[in-house]
Amino acid sequence: MTSLTSHPSAAAAATATSAGPAVSVRDVRKAFRLPHQQYSTLKERVLHPFRTTTYDVLQAVDDVSFEVAEGEFFGIVGRNGSGKSTLLKCLAGIYDIDEGHLEVNGRLSPFIELGVGFNMDLTARDNVMINAIMLGLTRQQARERFDDIIAFAELEEFLDLKLKNYSSGMTVRLAFSVAIQVDAEVLLIDEVLAVGDAAFQQKCFAEFQRMKEAGRTILFVTHDMSAVERFCDRAVLLEKGRMIDLGEPAAIGRRYNELNFGRTVHQLPGDDEERFGDQEAQIVDAWFESRDGERIVEAAHGTPVRAVIEARFHADIDDPIFGFTLRNQVGTTIFATTTDLTHEPTGSFRAGETVVVRMEFQNMLVASEYRLTPSIARAGSGADALDLRADLATVVIHGGHFTGGVVNVPHEFTIERGG
Repeated sequence: MTSLTSHPSAAAAATATSAGPAVSVRDVRKAFRLPHQQYSTLKERVLHPFRTTTYDVLQAVDDVSFEVAEGEFFGIVGRNGSGKSTLLKCLAGIYDIDEGHLEVNGRLSPFIELGVGFNMDLTARDNVMINAIMLGLTRQQARERFDDIIAFAELEEFLDLKLKNYSSGMTVRLAFSVAIQVDAEVLLIDEVLAVGDAAFQQKCFAEFQRMKEAGRTILFVTHDMSAVERFCDRAVLLEKGRMIDLGEPAAIGRRYNELNFGRTVHQLPGDDEERFGDQEAQIVDAWFESRDGERIVEAAHGTPVRAVIEARFHADIDDPIFGFTLRNQVGTTIFATTTDLTHEPTGSFRAGETVVVRMEFQNMLVASEYRLTPSIARAGSGADALDLRADLATVVIHGGHFTGGVVNVPHEFTIERGG
């Protein structure tokens, strides 16, 4: 059985609570055929007249089922190739499903291919009107919301510039700003938090929070587990097209890390610590210290701080990658780096050897508590972890002028009074 049902009216959405879930996904399958070899030129067709193209079948979505309640913020997570975006495109009606049943109660707005339908030879002013109408607004509604769209995109100065002269970031910001004006009960959001710079991303976060408080139903695809825990009521984890877990965001985040690091996250006896990796190298300890080598648990804003990892090797490892991730109290990643990213050679280690790795940084952090997650991985192995210990060391930063955000960037003001 294959079916896709959508009830776009507000009345249908109003009855979703009594009639059923806002979104229903039952036994859905979607596959793609991948050709082994294609003959696209005339020469190839002449030389191989009797050869036929053979195919492999990629099962992108494989027997997935879940329901999303009205007003729920629902996360869809998984590694690259797990079927997240394909599933969202099936819900949006971009792809037809092969088997199963999809049902959406309420008007649907997909934040998937932002900017599709934009005409690069027209101005931003013209594109806003056309795109808003394409997304379901009336001409009158598009006119009434025009100023809000442009203000949110922060593109007032470029309103009459043709889109072909926009940067890709400006174009996506404009598309996002149009999309959020649509009167939709169900929103499909696919990795749009990468839109624009950090300040604009914060506006996106604030807008999603407003949508959540307004009771909209949101399906949210992302790799950012901190965003999932921050916004989502529940989440589903996909792997190779199949649903392998469904539940609370924190639990789904742990399972997602297990997939990435290839080992089960385990709790140390008598501790709440999360730790994973194959343990062929182990992080013995981690701490913060001052520039003179003294271990510290607090530091003044503006003073240099070192994050330190001590590790022991239980196997011969060439060029291990040492990682440092700094998070704040709510789990948001403030800074992350590795010796591989900075092209720092680490050398070869033999079983039984130990090493101490220091990473010094200029402390521009605002006053708060910060936690260090150290890690070791094999060179060239991507996410093949040897050891990772979450939130192993803590430092409290104090002092400095009060500012918003997470870092207090050195700055000064210049005020020139006019005549």
